Amino acid sequence: MSSSAAMRVVFHVVGARPNFIKVAPIYRAIAERGVLRQRLIHTGQHYDAQMSGVFFSDLRLPTPDVHLGAGSGSHAEQTGKVMMELEKVCASEKPDLISVVGDVNSTLAAALVAAKAQITLAHVEAGLRSRDRSMPEEINRILTDRLADLLLTPSPDADENLRSEGVEEGRIFFVGNVMIDEPAIFGGLLEALGEISRLIPVIFPVHPRTRKMLCEANGNIRLPASANLRLVEPMGYLEFLSLTSQARLILTDSGGLQEEATALDVPCLTLRENTERPITVTEGTNVVVGTRPERIIEEAQKVLTGRAKQGRIPERWDGRAGRRIAEVFANALGRL
Repeated sequence: MSSSAAMRVVFHVVGARPNFIKVAPIYRAIAERGVLRQRLIHTGQHYDAQMSGVFFSDLRLPTPDVHLGAGSGSHAEQTGKVMMELEKVCASEKPDLISVVGDVNSTLAAALVAAKAQITLAHVEAGLRSRDRSMPEEINRILTDRLADLLLTPSPDADENLRSEGVEEGRIFFVGNVMIDEPAIFGGLLEALGEISRLIPVIFPVHPRTRKMLCEANGNIRLPASANLRLVEPMGYLEFLSLTSQARLILTDSGGLQEEATALDVPCLTLRENTERPITVTEGTNVVVGTRPERIIEEAQKVLTGRAKQGRIPERWDGRAGRRIAEVFANALGRL
């Protein structure tokens, strides 16, 4: 590698909990190589201290170099705020590569800034598809992949998705996985949790938006009366990982948690009608059950009576994905 490559700058743009978790091993792997300078850009999309700041200390990430302060708002407002502020930072610091993770609004905003400024763009978790364009995240994923120069995929199905969309083979890098609210629907989910808590203690870390929904529901949503159902505050990453690793069953609508469950070999029920991470279903412990309480309870009973599906760890979910990504970045910047 040329000596000039040693001074090249990588921006990691993070904005939400899954971003923090995914960036940590990449950041550490690049730091170990010592040939690229890194800058951590926190967009502020998730600005509650329990949902963002605590993750940096838990994951041994440095304090963000830049905080864009995007905050909440509509999809357009968030995306626009991130773009406006990130554009200023890019114009000032002139990064050689911008790395984005996942599918949140910050991801797409940073991708647009990189493309317009002709900065090399890397998308970690590229190629994931739910086939449901009513999901804002699906739009973010598709557009980010169209703009990215380096598409870093967690699973072979993601590679195939990109190939079928016409992405050139040379832009696709199979690196593995770096992680090794409608009132009526919500009410049904709480009903299911209540039933499951008759069989086993249930711990429910409550997101601030969810707690707000409970407080503002005017009696339309009620928590089941169960001594076995405990609502707790959002946890730090390591604390939450300790909890999930000891669980007999995980219920979630989070894509990241589907992956964590597969990596931990813990049965997982995904409370959605689809998943952009199908490998957690085909090879892992995940079962997509939708939001009907009857189906959720039925599948939970299967798990708790020893009839859960058996999963395995997918290919390259081996704790080395961060190193593979670091190598791709170093090689790509060495060619510039």
